Order: sequence, then structure tokens, then C-alpha cells
Amino acid sequence: MMKMDIMILNTSVLDLRSADFAFTGKLAGAGGLALCETAEMPPYSQTGLMGYIANGKASAGGGGNTAPLLAHAGLRVAVGSNLGRGTYNGLDAQGRAFYDILTANGVDMSATVIHPTLPTGTTFIHEVPHGERGGIAYFPNANDDFDFEVFKKEVLRLSPTVAYYMYSGLSKRGDANGGRDLADFVVWCRKQGCITIVDSHTLCGNPHELIAKGAAVPAYKLLEPLLPELDIFFTSVDEARMIRNTLEREGCDHGEDTQASIRGFLDFVRNRFAGKSGRPQLFGVTVKNGAYTLYVDTQGNTGGVTFCESRYTAAGRVVDLVGAGDSFRAGLIGYVTRNCDAFLDGSLNVAEAVQSGNLMATLYVTSPLDNRYGNIPKLDALLSVVRDGKNYTAEAELKTALNTF
Repeated sequence: MMKMDIMILNTSVLDLRSADFAFTGKLAGAGGLALCETAEMPPYSQTGLMGYIANGKASAGGGGNTAPLLAHAGLRVAVGSNLGRGTYNGLDAQGRAFYDILTANGVDMSATVIHPTLPTGTTFIHEVPHGERGGIAYFPNANDDFDFEVFKKEVLRLSPTVAYYMYSGLSKRGDANGGRDLADFVVWCRKQGCITIVDSHTLCGNPHELIAKGAAVPAYKLLEPLLPELDIFFTSVDEARMIRNTLEREGCDHGEDTQASIRGFLDFVRNRFAGKSGRPQLFGVTVKNGAYTLYVDTQGNTGGVTFCESRYTAAGRVVDLVGAGDSFRAGLIGYVTRNCDAFLDGSLNVAEAVQSGNLMATLYVTSPLDNRYGNIPKLDALLSVVRDGKNYTAEAELKTALNTF
């Protein structure tokens, strides 16, 4: 078996987008996520779901926002997750679509486990104009039953350089024991030689309301045992605010000042979690025009908070922001995979790593929904643009630069 560059674990989900899904607005506000039970799935038949899929209203979410991008960039990528059993060559409609999308884009799906009773994870997204994020209703389904012991065997078999778990807070079994099971799995992956990254999510349906109140979000308590163990953790501004209100104290961030929120979060992470694993760590907060980072060296020392402004945000019209953070992480971990020794010895070029994420995110969110991965170049071409130092303000100019390599 060929060694994998990256293995993405859990949260295989089919994202369905339609103006028909206005019901999600009752569950989640703009940019919010409602975590729903399988029994609450809207009563669409398998044939009805296949209709949305056939009409171009479906895309692979979770690992599907990330794995195909990395595969198109020329990296060896595997996904390990549960998919639901059904009548479409052994899978349900959502699982068949997810599996076929990923394999068609060069992703190794040999670590798929077919769940006997739970359907494939499904997300209903209300399609709204102008590229904004509508309400998201997420049904974890088979992702809720992620068994670390089963997938440890797959990690050993595929021996990835990077082990990437999606998402803390969105799997009942994966989040068991207050997040300690996931933290233990991360430590185990490190012992197998993996660089580790875990992603969180907007774990509530009304983030802006909760931030204004300075309220805690109990699901973010799962990060308490995890953050000291991770090699890489990036989050959004809203998530950073809610994490800090949960883990530091309620009311410490009401969201009035974005800069203060970001620096306050990264200072909190530095003081509470950084430097305890004995390895370099990279923490960050993504924003629309770049990312703020905190880098921890092999001795546990940290520099200041650094902002890396994207040189590509003006180069293209945004089609859909869902998956923006995931695609940023794809570019980032693609760079880390290529430079794993530098990461581990504390000499990583953080600015280049972040610009790789910025560029990948721009290419993804400006792609049409029926060809989400078509703009993704090989990693060497992407890195050549990252290293040319230019600011790109036109899509055609950026594409020309990528195609010149």
C-alpha cells in the first residue's frame, strides 16, 4: 500500500443546496449551523434526493471540501469515514454521490466503512443570493458513530504524513468522554509519526446572538483536552469568540472589535494551551482577507501574533463561501505536507504556508458549484505563485500565472 500524504477522518457529508430548503432558516441563522438528529431528517425519498444530485444541487462536504483539492494538487489523499448502506451499489443516495465525487477526483476511499443502519451525513443549505451563507441544517447520521479503534487500523495501513480529523463537536461517538477520546487519538497519531490537525465548526445555530451576549457554547468545551495536543488548529473569528467565551469566561468577548477578538483569542491560546506537547504548533484565525497566526517553536516559545493578508482575494467573484475555511486548510496542510521536516524542526515558513491556504481558498470559493475543483493547480504551480510575491487583482491574471508554471 502506497503511503498517503494526508488522511482525512470522519465527517463525510453530502451538501445539498436549494432555494427549496428555506426550512433551515428556522433552525439556524445566517452563517449558523443546526446540529440535527437522524430522526429529524426532512422526508425526502432516496429518489427525491437523487433528483437534487442529478440537477447539480449537491457537492461533497466535510472531507469533500478538502480531499479533492489536495488530490488535484497532486498529493496522495485518503478519506476514512462511515457512509450509509443503500441500494445504489451498496450505498444510499448521499453516500453514493459522495463516494463517486471523491473517487472521480483521485481520492483514495479504501478506508470507507458502510454503516448498516445510519444514513450518510447530509447537510441542507438554503441557497441565497450574492454568495452569502444561508442557514445550514446538518444531520451527522453515520458520522455520529465514528469508531477510533476501527480507523486506527486504517491510519496504520495508509501511514499518512498528516492526519486531519473533521470536526470536533459534530460526532457523538467521536466527541465521547468530553473530547478526551479525540485528544487521545491525536496523541496516538503523533506517536505513529503523523502531523495532526483537527477542525472545529460553528457549533450553534445563532452565533451572532450568542456572541453579542458573550454566552458560552457547551460544545466548545470539547476543545479543552484537545488544543494542548494538536499540531495545527485554525478557526474563524466567530468561532474564536465563542471558544474564548466558553473556555476562558463568559462575557469576555461580545464581538465589538474584530482585531481585539483575534488577538485576545490567540493570546488566550498561548497562555492556556501552547507549548505543552513538546512539538511545534501553529494556531490561527482566518478572516476574509487572510489569516492571523501564532507559531510555537520546539521549545514552546512563541513570537507575536502575525497577520498574513491574502494576495488573491480580489482575483475572482465569490460563488459560494461554504467550504472556504476547509479549502484554506487544504492549501495550508498541502504546504505542511511538502515541508513536514521544517514543521517538525520548528523552521516552517509560516507566511508561505498561510498564503498557500489563502490561494487555495480563493480558487475554491470562486469555482462554479458544478466544477468545484476545476481551478485547482498542481502544488508546484500553486507554490510558484505563492513565492512570486505579487498581488493579484484579476482572475485572468491569476489563472495565467498558475498555468505558466
